[in-house]
Amino acid sequence: MLAGADVRAAEGPGPARPVEAVGDNLLGAYGAWASSLLTQRLPLLSYRNPQHQSIEDWRKPATDKTLELLCIPDMPWKPEAKVEKQFEFDGLSMEVLSWQLPYGPRTQALFMKPAGAKGRLPAVLALHDHGGIKVWGVRKIARTPERPDAAIREHQATYYGGMAWANEIAKRGYAVLVHDVIGFASRQPKGDMPEDIMEKSLICAGTTWAGLMVYDDQRALDYLCSRPDVDASRLACGGLSVGGLRAVMLGGLDRRIRAAFPVGWMTTWRDVMLYKAQTHTWMLYVPGLPKYLDYPEILGLRAPLPALVLNNTEDPLFTLKEMKAADGILREVYQKAGAPENYKCTFYPGGHKFDAAMQKDAFAWLDGIMKPAGGPPPAKGEPVRSRP
Repeated sequence: MLAGADVRAAEGPGPARPVEAVGDNLLGAYGAWASSLLTQRLPLLSYRNPQHQSIEDWRKPATDKTLELLCIPDMPWKPEAKVEKQFEFDGLSMEVLSWQLPYGPRTQALFMKPAGAKGRLPAVLALHDHGGIKVWGVRKIARTPERPDAAIREHQATYYGGMAWANEIAKRGYAVLVHDVIGFASRQPKGDMPEDIMEKSLICAGTTWAGLMVYDDQRALDYLCSRPDVDASRLACGGLSVGGLRAVMLGGLDRRIRAAFPVGWMTTWRDVMLYKAQTHTWMLYVPGLPKYLDYPEILGLRAPLPALVLNNTEDPLFTLKEMKAADGILREVYQKAGAPENYKCTFYPGGHKFDAAMQKDAFAWLDGIMKPAGGPPPAKGEPVRSRP
């Protein structure tokens, strides 16, 4: 018997998800066998297992295991940034920033808030997408006085209803930070390096691309918290596509995030394994993690803190069946955590996007959490760092 099977038996099987017949799938003759690995029993550290009752007692071992498998190097960093330029545009006060992390080229970023705003504002870490274009990061979701070229305008028209959504949410009274994440724009390694080469090399170095994205995003959050014009008790993150992946990881692993809204990036490991691996970036994969948590349960680590998931019914990156299965998993997690009202999932018609209607709903949801009188209570305890 395999060692993994011994561990599962010792932990208890938990409720089973029925093993279904597997038709056309990416693994061919291996599909039914691989499917059985994910469906015979719940993942080892799933909160849905009956032995896990207290959300607080469950969260620590599940978070520790996720961080262990992400393999993020221990790299201390002071939240210091250089202001490259300051100006007003689109009713917003803007700062072009840069900072140097312990690895790779300098990070370019953009901070914005309503012009003339006073005091500490609720803040959003706006996470850019992938879109198959790595020469841009910040510019995909933000707009500055420089006229965007035709390709960026087309990108925003295709995925964002022609909007620069980071600007739009800043206009609602938020401080907003957008930064290039590892692999994009100022954070590209060596031209447009193929993703498989990047991930293979990082694994050989003892880390993962997903883990370094979490590190990049947490350091941006450190900087955001350090600003005197930001209320560090009212922080949110969100984004489309890889921005949604980043919101799942950061929202699940960092308790400083009071509200998380991933868009167009919610399904199950089974969906990716059997049907959609060819549509996804290498940035998604964390070797060994599906044994312990299904993908939506990474976001579920934040329960009972609020989460909003926005999906599209014709999104080619996922199957509708598994998006709905992921929604069911998260509903079960939040129900068991005693906070079903703090989780919301909405399905919209159409393909992979975060269009004007979706933005309107997401921003209204965020206002309801971040802007009540006095704001939400401060986060309990210390934020989760890269490694325990």
